[in-house]
Amino acid sequence: MSDTSPQSHPQSSAAAGAGILPCQSIEDLVAQAAISTQTPWDADQVQPASLDLRLGARVWRVRASFLPRVGRRVLERLADVSMHELDLTKGVVLEKGCVYIAELQERLALPPGVSARGNPKSSTGRVDVFVRLLTDGQPAFDNVAEGYEGPLYLEIAPQTFSVLVRSGTRLAQLRLKRGTPPLLSVRSVGVDLTQAVAGFRGRRHAGVVDLDKEDGHDPHDYWEPLEPRHGELLLDPGEFYILASKDAVQIPVLEAAEMTPIDPSVGEFRVHYAGFFDPGFGTAETDSVGARGVLEVRSHETPFLLEDGQTVARLVFEPLTARPTRLYGEDGSHYQRQGLKLSKHFKAWT
Repeated sequence: MSDTSPQSHPQSSAAAGAGILPCQSIEDLVAQAAISTQTPWDADQVQPASLDLRLGARVWRVRASFLPRVGRRVLERLADVSMHELDLTKGVVLEKGCVYIAELQERLALPPGVSARGNPKSSTGRVDVFVRLLTDGQPAFDNVAEGYEGPLYLEIAPQTFSVLVRSGTRLAQLRLKRGTPPLLSVRSVGVDLTQAVAGFRGRRHAGVVDLDKEDGHDPHDYWEPLEPRHGELLLDPGEFYILASKDAVQIPVLEAAEMTPIDPSVGEFRVHYAGFFDPGFGTAETDSVGARGVLEVRSHETPFLLEDGQTVARLVFEPLTARPTRLYGEDGSHYQRQGLKLSKHFKAWT
């Protein structure tokens, strides 16, 4: 871990209109102690329009998911549902099919007018680990109220693979907003089923995935390749799939996008657990033209037949308050020019 703190930018967009805060404004909030941490910051923790969140020292196995009522703290509610406490500093295997609540290292003291929203990191969603942000007194997942002051917690529910995590593991990210950003556009996302291998299905009885180990797992041990017939693919209930978008995705440098996780109008399945796209993704400025969106798909109670090009999700675009001083992938990214791609934890499929 690096002890380098994010740099302050006093002339940032803090006084600008409604929008998503870029990296330099997030760094200003860090400098003002509106965002603090228990340990030194990682040098790459601030992304172009989001902040990576890190697991703290403790995680609790709970018997049920929950939300704190208004006026109640997460730790108070944990006393009712906790089964046992685990020490993340030694590394912990989180078992699939179980629910956990972890404390995060970061803490917020947001100024008036600034709110936030949590979301899984892309690599988290691609291994079918469902995570949601919890805050004290907030009866809704992922949404952080304007001016919130207090700790952050993460609900973690591995679905397909058991995973090894430890203090400092990054499973989620935070997007900060000033005011209520206007909705700029909504664009449909179709699925590509034209390739010989058009996707992957998670194996039910695979080993543990170490979420801090990059390029360290043989994908054949965890995934089955999918070969569509006549441009169609049958989704089985309860199975997890990795697919790719039909068209390239481009996020303008003054915008950020979120892929809507559930839309009943497009089918009985959930698409894209990890929904944040940073400014510059898929653009010439970041040498990533042609990058596709990777789709994390889980079918619901009934089988569903997908066709090539079928709309499976929608991208919602919002403005930034200013151009970020860093763009997506400028220093390299695992998903820079991606097509169909598994998470960074796996070696390339051959």
